[in-house]
Amino acid sequence: MKTATLDVGGMLAMLDYQAVEKQLSRIPGVQRATASIASNSATVEYDETVTSVAALKDKINECGFHCTGQIMPKHVCEPHPGMPAVGGAPMRPADSKPIAAARPSPKPHLHAPAAVPMSRDMAHEMGHGAGMDMQAMVRDMRNRFWISLVFSVPIFLYSPMGVDFISLKPPFGMDLNLLLFFLASAAIIYPVWPFIVGAVRALRNGILNMAVLVLLSVGTGYLFSVGATFFFKGEQFYEASAVLLVFILLGHWLEMRARAGASEAIRALLDLAPPMATVLRDGREVEIPTARVLVGDTVVIRPGNKIPVDGTVMEGSSLVDESMLTGESMPVGKKSGDAVIGATINKSGTFRYTATKVGADTALAQIVKLVQEAQNSKAPAQLLADRASQWLVLAAIVIGLLTFAVWYLLIGQPLLFAMTLTITVFVIACPDALGLATPMAVMVGTGLGAMNGLLFKNAAALEDATKLDVIIFDKTGTLTVGQPEVVDVVTAKGVTTDTVLANAASVEQGSDHPLAQAIVRRAQGLAVPVQKAFENIEGMGAGAEIDGERVFLGNRRLMDTQKLDLGELAAEAQRLQGAGRTVVHVARAGKVIGLIAIADAPRSTAAVTVAKLRERGVQVAMLTGDNAGTAQRIARDLGLDIVLADVLPGQKASKVRELQVQGKKVGMVGDGVNDAPALTQADVGFAIGAGTDVAIESADVVLMKSDPYDVVGTVELSHATLRKMHQNLWWAVGYNVIAFPLAAGVFYPFLLSPEIAALAMSGSSALVAINALMLKRTKLAGITRRSTVQTPPLRTAEAAA
Repeated sequence: MKTATLDVGGMLAMLDYQAVEKQLSRIPGVQRATASIASNSATVEYDETVTSVAALKDKINECGFHCTGQIMPKHVCEPHPGMPAVGGAPMRPADSKPIAAARPSPKPHLHAPAAVPMSRDMAHEMGHGAGMDMQAMVRDMRNRFWISLVFSVPIFLYSPMGVDFISLKPPFGMDLNLLLFFLASAAIIYPVWPFIVGAVRALRNGILNMAVLVLLSVGTGYLFSVGATFFFKGEQFYEASAVLLVFILLGHWLEMRARAGASEAIRALLDLAPPMATVLRDGREVEIPTARVLVGDTVVIRPGNKIPVDGTVMEGSSLVDESMLTGESMPVGKKSGDAVIGATINKSGTFRYTATKVGADTALAQIVKLVQEAQNSKAPAQLLADRASQWLVLAAIVIGLLTFAVWYLLIGQPLLFAMTLTITVFVIACPDALGLATPMAVMVGTGLGAMNGLLFKNAAALEDATKLDVIIFDKTGTLTVGQPEVVDVVTAKGVTTDTVLANAASVEQGSDHPLAQAIVRRAQGLAVPVQKAFENIEGMGAGAEIDGERVFLGNRRLMDTQKLDLGELAAEAQRLQGAGRTVVHVARAGKVIGLIAIADAPRSTAAVTVAKLRERGVQVAMLTGDNAGTAQRIARDLGLDIVLADVLPGQKASKVRELQVQGKKVGMVGDGVNDAPALTQADVGFAIGAGTDVAIESADVVLMKSDPYDVVGTVELSHATLRKMHQNLWWAVGYNVIAFPLAAGVFYPFLLSPEIAALAMSGSSALVAINALMLKRTKLAGITRRSTVQTPPLRTAEAAA
């Protein structure tokens, strides 16, 4: 099965996405299709042996929308010299295929049809014109609003209310109704056209949406007035219909502006990579489109350059700013052998690197894909809201017709009165607010997470992360740095710590043993003497000669075989070993001069992570294969609630299950291959970004910075997003519960005019969208302000693969 995210232009009415999902799901081979009007896109899971992206695109176009293909970053797409630049990058026709796909390539990364940049991905053909981006659609809706307003003002002035107030008379002796007809036609026909197209298309696709209600309300009033003008005597509704449309257009203009703002995060990700790259070809530097960079190419990077694709440094060194992908503010040092990530910024030196991942395989492209799929996924609350929105439109139509029948036929009120109430009912029903409530919050939440290095794979993970009772952390590589580090140095009387470390590092120079490397790292910056006559003592340690004196380095057995007395250090050695440390004894000239304690050190943010989670009422557990003594030592240091020690790799998932059987919602944080089953078993799996691809594939959330504190950020963001969902849903439901009886005249003589109903309907949708956008201004631990120390950078380019 493959997954593709396609742009869908033309979704004006909130429930249009249901038509897209309905039609795509009918295609043979499509396993799942989810669309979102908040992102103007659809994510489709399909069997590539049965159908293709081209067929999916054709189906979207066939059901009345507009699709230009897959949404991908610019660096995946081949620029076209004839296209205008957008955002400084040359563009190519939307229906063309990347040139790189037409020539032999080491990897099939560019064989997806019609990848397009975000600046064109929202092309509209619903009365707005094909090819419009979201900002152009906003401007178009604004223009229609102003046109409608300009012609509605004289309609209001020449209407009976205006004539009675300022005594205006029609110019040139025209009939008043005829003048109002011409003004109303200008105020309504062109501005309302997108809603007419949307309503017809929705009915054709078997969907009832807001456009249908707009057509019923504005269309009923306008057509009845035309009939009263030319064919029969009756009241005219030109003023009500025109002013009603003005308020509807105003509301949709504001709503579309909010929707455009919600997609800022994904647009920023799409535009991160540079359009051009400098590579070595035939021994000389040439500048080529980033889409043409091949695996194995040598890429040249100078200060200030953006790195075009992922790769490994060959020569040179520099500091690289990875904040746009990982959220980490401090530049990361890069040297030969280190991985670099496409779209990051080189801050200082010049270096060359070998391209290892290009096109759709880059970390940026994978991150974009992950965020798009999360934004188009459905939170559990949205599934109910989707069904309710569809029934709400039907309820509005039925209640509107019943309102007319009761007031006109049963009570005997005038036709004008009954028609006004009927139109008010049609207008005030607002499926948009209910339909937008969840997807807008999900889009903003996942986008905010992506900008902070927290990648949610689906909306359900956002909701489930708020319900966790226990979060289990795998010890090695998650709560700890994953490699031995010197955590303590104890010296004999009259000996300095630097002396002990310098002697030990001298003996260990050139060794690849993990303990030896830990000592050498700790001794960096010290004057390390030169050793000779090195001797490896199997199973016990090593020895060497330094300045004519013999130095031994190893375990207690080595000290015993050399008949070296520990003296007062014996008790210290026992204390350190009892705390789960590995103790390295250092002796020189027949005397033990110090002890070096080595352990897998906790990450700098591990303790504050545990404390923050416990403040939220979440229990924190550690899962490790280490013995109970070592595990308890780390648990005491970090303040953990639960310790699961001596756990074999195959038992991790069963430990998660044991907690779940107790009725607890369990989160699991891990990074290794053997963590994958546990990540899958957990209610929410968190994969450390620098971990393995298998762990990342099995998780629900990817923590790009490999920082355990990001779990706190994830939980905080999930709670904030869920609050916005609930606020929006309560508002949408409460609004409609109150709106229907008000509009239908249940509280007569207190009545609503169609204009006020239109303002309330449009305002409710805009309010939901704006409330979701306010999430960006919410201060959250781990999101807007980080009070912790800087965290380790990404270790591999596969962080988001």
